[in-house]
Amino acid sequence: MKIAFVGKGGSGKTTLSSLFIRHLAAAGAPVVAVDADINQHLGAALGLDEQEAARLPTMGGQLRLIKDYLRGSNPRITSADTMIKTTPPGEGSRLLRVRDPNPVYDACARPVELDGGAVRLMVTGPFTDSDLGVACYHSKTGAVELCLNHLADGPDEYVVVDMTAGSDSFASGMFTRFDITFLVAEPTRKGVSVYRQYKEYARDFGIVLKVVGNKVQSQDDIDFLRCEIGDDLLVTVGHSDWVRAMEKGRPPRFELLEDGNRRALRLLHTATDATYELRDWERYTRQMVHFHLKNAQSWGNERTGADLAAQIDPGFVLGEGVTAPA
Repeated sequence: MKIAFVGKGGSGKTTLSSLFIRHLAAAGAPVVAVDADINQHLGAALGLDEQEAARLPTMGGQLRLIKDYLRGSNPRITSADTMIKTTPPGEGSRLLRVRDPNPVYDACARPVELDGGAVRLMVTGPFTDSDLGVACYHSKTGAVELCLNHLADGPDEYVVVDMTAGSDSFASGMFTRFDITFLVAEPTRKGVSVYRQYKEYARDFGIVLKVVGNKVQSQDDIDFLRCEIGDDLLVTVGHSDWVRAMEKGRPPRFELLEDGNRRALRLLHTATDATYELRDWERYTRQMVHFHLKNAQSWGNERTGADLAAQIDPGFVLGEGVTAPA
């Protein structure tokens, strides 16, 4: 199951995504955690110190390896140089699976030990001063999108992505790559406006969107969110002494998280699992093709010097049962 956490900067989406990752790990589920936010704070939220976080390999730095591996023996992709972030898989492409080892995990993922289990953590890499004026952040997150396009995941296994703040994910098709998207919103006009913007963008793509109200202090805050958001409001959370201790670098055992917050995480888990019955791999594949053609026409063909529409395998549909070359 693929889960995105989105929201405006400072909404608490990284904190909540890290809590959900901890909850899944404590339940014994296999988890791949991905930090696709420009600020790269997920590692710290999962308990890494600054030095450990800085030593994590970056997906952006391993993009060539990722492309070479995923390309496999796909005859429609003439070289890794012609692969862009939206390149879809086809016959002969290699696929990624949550539980199985592969060279992409070997190069980019590192285990993070948590209470009751461990998760694989991958990071896009920070946006540095050297990138200013010569790169956009979507060149970093492109590695995440390419991996999601080649991911054949099943039930009871989870890929949790902490997305970049605001509506940046709509600059590509990555927002359609998830079974469910949790939008973290504060009980403010700005928080609600981000929800409305995301809802409008996602309207035509079958996105399952649920809102987690964060930093809620009173019944008035809850009433405000319920009035403005309606049935998309899944749950609200407020102050947490456990989270405050975690932010100081001294997290207690996860089992000591407040009961109300544990219930909220269980609701997120239940909502995620419920989307499995809604899966439509044909639509998922069509959306891949749609955004690949848009990117090819707008910049990809010129950038690579190739007709990227030729990469599309019309008979291929991604799915759990698809076999791929070793």
